[in-house]
Amino acid sequence: MNIDLSGKTALVTGSTAGIGHAIARGLAASGATVVVNGRTQGKVDSAVAAITKAVPGAKVRGVAADVSTAEGCKALLAALPSVDILINNAGIFEPKGFFDIPDEDWSRFYEVNVMSGVRLSRAYMPGMLKRNWGRIVFISSESALNIPKEMIHYGMTKTAQLAVARGLAEMTRGNRGDGQFGVARADDVGGRRDLRQGSGQAERPVGRGGGRPLRQAAPPDVAGRALCQCRGDRQHGGLCQLKGSLRHQRCCIAR
Repeated sequence: MNIDLSGKTALVTGSTAGIGHAIARGLAASGATVVVNGRTQGKVDSAVAAITKAVPGAKVRGVAADVSTAEGCKALLAALPSVDILINNAGIFEPKGFFDIPDEDWSRFYEVNVMSGVRLSRAYMPGMLKRNWGRIVFISSESALNIPKEMIHYGMTKTAQLAVARGLAEMTRGNRGDGQFGVARADDVGGRRDLRQGSGQAERPVGRGGGRPLRQAAPPDVAGRALCQCRGDRQHGGLCQLKGSLRHQRCCIAR
C-alpha cells in the first residue's frame, strides 16, 4: 500500500544523492510536493531534474542552502517558511581514531548532524502543531546504538538524534497522541565493514555525494521505501504515514 501525500509539502535535507535523494523521489511518487536541498545550486538542479525524469508529473523544486550552519538554516527557512513533512537527512561521517579527534571535529559533527535537525524542527514544528498534522523524521543509524569504535564522534551524533526525536514525539502527545513525530533508523553510513577493512575514506557528506563510495548495508532505495510504503497489515496497523518508529522501520526494511 502506497501512502497518498497529495497536498503535503515535504523537505528532505541533503537530498541531492544517496538516501536523501531516494526518499525525495519516493515522496514525490507518493504525491507530495518535494523540496530538494543541498549545498550547491548545481547539485540541487541536477537532483531536481533526475526526480522529475524518474517520476512523471512530480512536483519538485530545490533550495540550495548549507543546513550545517545557522545562517544556512535561516536561508532555507526564508525560501521555505512552512512544510508538512521534514526529513532531517543531512549529515557527515568520518573514520578517525578516538585519540585523534580534536575538539573542533566534535563540534563540527554536532553542528552538521544534530543542530541542523534541531534548528529546522524548532522552526517548522509549531506550524505542524497548529495545523494538527505533521511529520518530522530523523535519519539515524545503527551507529546510534552500536557505537563504532572507528567513529565514536559520529555515533555520538546519531544517539543525540534519537534523543531529540523522542523528545519531540513526547511533545505531541497532548495534541493528537498518534506518534506523528519519530525517528527512522536507516543506516545512512553504510560500509562499516569496509571501514574496518582499512578504508582511508576522508570525511564524506551523507546523502550529498563526495569521496569514494562505500558499500552500504542496504541500498538507498530501501530507506525510501521504508518511509513511503506500507503493507497495511495488522502488524503495521495501517499506521505507516511516516511515523518512523524503530519497530516499524525494522519491519519495513526487512520485508
